[in-house]
Amino acid sequence: MKNRNWKAAPVFCAAVMSMLAAVPAWAAEAKLPEGIQVEGESLAGLTRQEAEKRIEERLDGMAGQLVILDVQGEKAGTTARDLGFYWSNPEEIQAAIGEYEEANLVRRYMMAADLEAEPLELPLEVSVEEEAIRAFVEEHCQDVVSVGQNASIIRENGAFQITPEVTGIEVDLEATAARLNQALAEGLEQEVRAEAVVKESQPAITAADLETIQDVLGTFSTDFSSSGAARSTNLSVGAGKINGHVLMPGETLSGYECLQPFTAANGYKSAAAYENGQVVDSIGGGVCQIATTLYNAALLAEIEITQRQNHSMSVGYVKPSRDAAIAGTYKDIKVTNNYETPIYVEGYTQGRTLTFTIYGKETRPANREIEFISETLGVVNPGAPKEVMNASMAPGSRRQVQSAHRGIRSRLWKVVRVDGAEVERTILSTDTYNASPAIVQVGPPLPAALPAPLPAPLPETTAGGATEGTVPETTPAIPEGPGYEQPSQSPSSVIVPVETTPAPSSEPAATAPATVPETAPAAPPEVPGALPEQPAV
Repeated sequence: MKNRNWKAAPVFCAAVMSMLAAVPAWAAEAKLPEGIQVEGESLAGLTRQEAEKRIEERLDGMAGQLVILDVQGEKAGTTARDLGFYWSNPEEIQAAIGEYEEANLVRRYMMAADLEAEPLELPLEVSVEEEAIRAFVEEHCQDVVSVGQNASIIRENGAFQITPEVTGIEVDLEATAARLNQALAEGLEQEVRAEAVVKESQPAITAADLETIQDVLGTFSTDFSSSGAARSTNLSVGAGKINGHVLMPGETLSGYECLQPFTAANGYKSAAAYENGQVVDSIGGGVCQIATTLYNAALLAEIEITQRQNHSMSVGYVKPSRDAAIAGTYKDIKVTNNYETPIYVEGYTQGRTLTFTIYGKETRPANREIEFISETLGVVNPGAPKEVMNASMAPGSRRQVQSAHRGIRSRLWKVVRVDGAEVERTILSTDTYNASPAIVQVGPPLPAALPAPLPAPLPETTAGGATEGTVPETTPAIPEGPGYEQPSQSPSSVIVPVETTPAPSSEPAATAPATVPETAPAAPPEVPGALPEQPAV
């Protein structure tokens, strides 16, 4: 009833003037005149409250109406109420009724005259909720809806094998909701039918994308011939968890996310790792060599290094500033594919060698070469060996449990040459490795020497030189057992020479020290009140 030009009624004007003085406008009960209808139903003679109740009763009946959704020939039924049916235009109808109710008598008369000449038909608009439709489709249309599958790639026996993508089918919820709303708007006096809008779901990775993976972008190997069986197992298990990862353009791989959790249930064994400058046994010990090998392959492939931290002490399998550590969640190796085509990460162990290779589509010029140069800026000697008492060892014995590490400050250069001429030299990182003395465990001190026994007195002799009794032994026997040794034996202590860990002499990697395998950095200095750090593995 808005925007209507209500006409004056001259015949009525004189008659109502006297009524206005005797009956205030607010005292008259507003009942709607003829001419106001909602979806063909007249509201004449009803008050505002009665009209709203009439509409709500009609809506309640509409909400119970059966609704049939046709999804690719599969029909599923429900009620409008279960689809979140609601009245979507109450403000419009309430405003039209309120305009008449709040008018004075003269105004009401003028409005009634207009309504008689031109009735007002108010639409009753209803709708359903998209989330309710989503739940309904997911519950009843699983046999029709299918999820698309990305193409996949795997490298076996030196060749790539590609499994093609599968196109999925999904219901367009927004378009289907619009169709249901349109069907509901046409009336709920009888069963409502609507056909779902179905569309194909295209996979994000196609076989055509993966067919571009053909070239070696970068490969690097490190040696672990000095590692024990447990550490060797950890390298093989960890490499397998990264092997086969495909990175689409812009995607990032996290070494920690691929390798964790470091538990026996995840295939790892207990091996040596660094914690607070000492060698400790830790589940997963050795996986820092995986991070290092992947880091160097990524450098050669020239993909983006998103995160990398060096060890706190130098390692023996690569030169300074070419290592990468994994420790807890605060040290990680992350690489990002900055190519326009996908890349494939291959990792494996063969014999006593760990190798990572990054495949993709080579776009770099053939006459362009890159080299990475480790430069040592300063060295700090580790100092005298540190002795640690071990009460379980034999008295006087010694055993070296950690080799010495020189403190090193180094940096890594990236050098680019075109046709043999240097065109670029960039510092990639500057790193500091702490000095750490050798650690030697020692057994308890040897026991003090026993005092020599006093000589026994000679027995008296009888005539003729006969001896009475027996002459005792001059030296009592010393009991054998813990804490004792025969006087004739020398102490059985073992002196272990303390050596520093030599830097690798050639690339890709040098043999690790033959004492304790370097696996990961020691934790940072302890801060009062802070939680203890986890061992780096």
